[in-house]
Amino acid sequence: MGIYLQKIRMFLSQLTCPWIRFIFNAKCIQADKGELDSSLAERTLTRRPLEPDPGNTGGGRETMSNSTNTRVLAEIAIGVALATVLSTIKVFSMPYGGSVTLGSMVPILLIAFRRDVKVGVTTGVIYGLVQMMLDGWFYSPVGMFLDYPFAFGVLGIASLFKKNPIVGVAAGVAGRFVGHFISGVVFFGMYAPEGMSPIIYSAVYNGGYLFAELVISAVLIYALVQRNVLNMDL
Repeated sequence: MGIYLQKIRMFLSQLTCPWIRFIFNAKCIQADKGELDSSLAERTLTRRPLEPDPGNTGGGRETMSNSTNTRVLAEIAIGVALATVLSTIKVFSMPYGGSVTLGSMVPILLIAFRRDVKVGVTTGVIYGLVQMMLDGWFYSPVGMFLDYPFAFGVLGIASLFKKNPIVGVAAGVAGRFVGHFISGVVFFGMYAPEGMSPIIYSAVYNGGYLFAELVISAVLIYALVQRNVLNMDL
């Protein structure tokens, strides 16, 4: 059990330290891979002669799968937590929902780039549900779905553009715009100025702050790529 805890510890340090270096320009003490290797060697040497090696059995494959699942769950949890924290740092807020934040979508996009569409969408949906609970207001089941689970879940499609992250950011934000746009036309069209079509109103309203969010997210993702923080095969 100890070896798996050490693996998790090493992974968490590798995932969070780049953020500390990037945001605060500070050094971060990471878990030493040599320490993990030493533990593996010690575990191998202390195994009883007749004890089967899990790495050479079907159980070894199952253990590897469990370890991967643990890593993915840890990444999702950290990504949602970081996104939630960043969402509280707002440049400005719109009167009927929506705001420009300090890159709150970036952690979700990073998970999508590191993993796949399924994991990216799952992370976005969970984050959307968290935001829905934190906002604490209700207007329509369909509208809430479009503005929260759908709008943030669709950010996961950025994973389809791992070779070109900036395009992935644009695709994810465009998907989010679709969710907010439809919700704005159907459920907030009454707030459109007199004589303005709800379609135009929703497009301008949601497009304005999402364009700013797109620029901030694209700049941060580009900076992270340049610093080789993503650990992706680009």
